[in-house]
Amino acid sequence: MESRNFVAAREMVAGGSWLIPTMNHELRLAKPPLPTWAVAGIQQLTGPTENLTVLRLPAALAATLFVFFFWGLARELTRDRPAEVISPGQTAWLAALVLATSLLVVTTGREGQWDIFATSLLTGGLWLMVAGWQRPVKQAGAWLAGAGVLVGLAFLSKGPVPIYALLLPFLLAYLIRQPAHRRAVGARAGATGLGAVLAVLIGGSWPLYIWLKVAPAARAVARVEISSWGERHVQPIWYYWPFFAFTGLWAGVALAALVWPYARPRLRAFIPYAVALTWVLAGLALLSIVPEKKERYMLPLMPPLALLVAGLLRHWLTQSESAADLPRLTRADAWIPRAWGSLLAVVVVALPVAMALTNFPGFGVGSVRFGLVVVLSSGLLVLLIRGGIIRRQIPVLIGSTLATALVIIVLVLPVYPRWEGRRDVPNRQHLREARQLPALLGVAQWYSVDTMHVKQVWAAGQAVPIWQPTAARLAALRQPVVILSGVPVPERLPAGWATHVRLTALDSFYLDRDRNSSIWFISRLDPIN
Repeated sequence: MESRNFVAAREMVAGGSWLIPTMNHELRLAKPPLPTWAVAGIQQLTGPTENLTVLRLPAALAATLFVFFFWGLARELTRDRPAEVISPGQTAWLAALVLATSLLVVTTGREGQWDIFATSLLTGGLWLMVAGWQRPVKQAGAWLAGAGVLVGLAFLSKGPVPIYALLLPFLLAYLIRQPAHRRAVGARAGATGLGAVLAVLIGGSWPLYIWLKVAPAARAVARVEISSWGERHVQPIWYYWPFFAFTGLWAGVALAALVWPYARPRLRAFIPYAVALTWVLAGLALLSIVPEKKERYMLPLMPPLALLVAGLLRHWLTQSESAADLPRLTRADAWIPRAWGSLLAVVVVALPVAMALTNFPGFGVGSVRFGLVVVLSSGLLVLLIRGGIIRRQIPVLIGSTLATALVIIVLVLPVYPRWEGRRDVPNRQHLREARQLPALLGVAQWYSVDTMHVKQVWAAGQAVPIWQPTAARLAALRQPVVILSGVPVPERLPAGWATHVRLTALDSFYLDRDRNSSIWFISRLDPIN
């Protein structure tokens, strides 16, 4: 997905259409273009680049906005809770910290895909929507108009998917069995309608333009996309059952917060528990009934889970403010935090052990990173055992969780590319290196006579469209061309080709780095004058 986004952005910057995107010189209509526009905009500012850090900046910005948008939404949802009188805003800040350090948010926010853009913008739309419904009628218009703009931009990021996976579950949770909420929305029906109109106009602008300009291609893409929901990446209905685990280090707390008999009486003073639980369960149900499933599709479940976690943390923090309360704790309140602390202790011990066992250069025993992880993990382990597990100090557990997340993100996560390449065969040539051959420099037209994966198109540094080398096309050549193929090129040329072109077999390259990687061939065709 990331390669598709980057290839389409590269072709926009190279002079292609920004409104009718192409990928490898073929129409790219399967996904709306806002994330591609963001990457292309970065390239317009920095110049054409293949630096992944630069190209991923828009996704990183979207992830950052996601956290702040969710903070605003959590602030609005918890504004009327009894506990807000004592510590206003504390639940929202805790929820934002939980979301920012959740496993799925961290992994999705570091890749230039569509999901983080759509979920972030729609979360912002929900924030402005709820804020508008809770403001006086005369002030609601601006808030709800802003919500409509963000919802429309979310649609331009991934079509109806965020509407289905995030907006619909939230509205079900916010309005069903919530008469006060329904009255507030009804009193602001005009402003809500304005926001809805703006969302439709903005979100529908690009699909309408595409329909007017390339309707046959749009219909074909729509048929393929609809059929793919039931044919590609099909998983059983229970595939998402461990969804709470994707909060990462907060998974144990998230699981406890989902247990209605335990959590409801404890959390309702801090968060609208029924709304949050219905939101996450409705989203889970809607995602589960779609046959096509991927882990990153669970991203819309992270905001309500973060809110539930924050509510339970607030409950425990309130209990731990007075040492006199500790003897009266229920068994669950006494041992769930200790179980959470024990799991954290296992993680901080496992980090340096895993680094030592894998022993990647720059990350193994003797490296600066390894030394820092050993020191920090040792300190966290002592803190967890003494303060978190023995004394059940909730601030210690929260701080240790955040610190562990930072250690993983800053010191351990950069090893991931090396982990992916652990089975690589060294010194193999790939297309990124092969394209530097002197005979290829200055040849503008590159073609592939076999279907080429988009990752290889990105590695080529330019478009490599499919080409059918008929005798007539070979006879019409006036400039040299580069040919990429999965078999020796003569097997793909028509009879009599030698009378029209001169073939030079230049080199070959591997598609991947593992031992079973396929080989492709690079050749140059020069016209015979």
